[in-house]
Amino acid sequence: MSLSTALNIAQSALLATSRQTAVVSRNVADADNPNYSRRIAVVTSTAPGARSVDIQRATDDLLFRQNLSALSAYSGQNALYSGMDRLGLSVNGVDNASSPSTAIANLQKALQLYATSPSNQNIGSTVIDAAKQVVRSLNDGSKAIQDFRTQTDGEIGTAVNDLNSLLGQFQDANRAVISGTRSGTDVSDALDQRDALLKKISDYIPVSTFTRGDNDMVVNTADGTTLFETIPRSVTFTPSSGYAAGAAGNAVYIDNVPISAGSGGNTTASGKLAGMLQLRDGVAATMQSQLDETARGLITAFAETAPSMPNAAGLFTWPGAPGVPPSATLINGLASTISVNAAMDPSAGGSPTVLRDGGANGAAYVANTSGGASYSTLLVAYGDKLDQPMSFDPAAGISVTSSVSDYAANSIGWFQGVRQQASTAADAKEALAQRTADALSNATGVNVDQEMSLMLDLEHTYQASARMMKTVDDMLTALLSAVG
Repeated sequence: MSLSTALNIAQSALLATSRQTAVVSRNVADADNPNYSRRIAVVTSTAPGARSVDIQRATDDLLFRQNLSALSAYSGQNALYSGMDRLGLSVNGVDNASSPSTAIANLQKALQLYATSPSNQNIGSTVIDAAKQVVRSLNDGSKAIQDFRTQTDGEIGTAVNDLNSLLGQFQDANRAVISGTRSGTDVSDALDQRDALLKKISDYIPVSTFTRGDNDMVVNTADGTTLFETIPRSVTFTPSSGYAAGAAGNAVYIDNVPISAGSGGNTTASGKLAGMLQLRDGVAATMQSQLDETARGLITAFAETAPSMPNAAGLFTWPGAPGVPPSATLINGLASTISVNAAMDPSAGGSPTVLRDGGANGAAYVANTSGGASYSTLLVAYGDKLDQPMSFDPAAGISVTSSVSDYAANSIGWFQGVRQQASTAADAKEALAQRTADALSNATGVNVDQEMSLMLDLEHTYQASARMMKTVDDMLTALLSAVG
């Protein structure tokens, strides 16, 4: 072997070691970056004694796809669970203290007390105050639900804007990958950026991908709708300025295909958009229907009756009075319009004795015809009716035959049941997302101990190459001295 050949070999080894060292240093520097994939410096021989270093990027497509799916599932579940927490607190209060069920229970107690002392108008006024609290809980609950739907609608609009922005960034990253692949340069950083954007996109919508020539990636939604192919597809949504009970929310469209809302406590929603749609049009709308049916049940239970006369609104009234709402028929928004009959409200010029005696709808409805101050038959009957079964609209999602008091309690039970399912599922899906992330990190991330061990090996390689160059230098010096 000639001295020049030996020198070239040593130089080639030093250059390869230098590049390998740079790769290891970069790995160590980005060890804590969850979106960084380990770089591997592969040394190949291109000619006798000549070496080149190719940079490869650690990948595991199967684990990456599983992680994207787990991230979408958790995001949709968490959107549902966290939204239900806010909704339950705003409608029912802490420990359900401001719920219609609690208010109805207090009204029953006040009625029972009034029935024991029907001549005591101070107690009668307490019943009217309790009735007002029932009305307040229904009115405020209905408003809270529609405010929540409006707020969620705004959050959906923000999420759609964010998703469109991410798709624009994905287009730039994909172009960088294609351009680098065609020119033969290292595109590892661009691939990291593209994968990181996919994780963010999967937070909003579940995605599936495939890669074609020049590393060009196509992104579809889980149901097959094209989300990105060369250019981003348009994600559109028109927010509403406000909601009324029974009003349907606007859909979110991807390339003119609507996104389906999730269903169930362990929701089918993948991605926060589907979870928020379920909150707005599923959970919140169902809660509103249950409040409306509770209001209808109260109007029916306290309706005044008379022979050969239609039932008429009594303690609780509504815009359709003096008639009562039809049986087992949901009336959207009734909870927001129910009120206490002015004929029985002292603050409106009425008297609690009308509740005791009847007659809010005229003399034909007076039950206490003798005018006795100890008359309690109606009061006892009203208290009993709160515990008597009646029919409810199945569209509200809970029991179709129940008493008013049980129906209001069942509404809380339904909500808490769905919320508990959502909580349990959120924990499970979070754990799955974390496990897939850990598995992906183990497969493609950086192990600092391994990199430092490799760095020591490279240091030894560098020392060997340096000694070879020193030996060649000494030989050349001796040769030149001999010639001289």
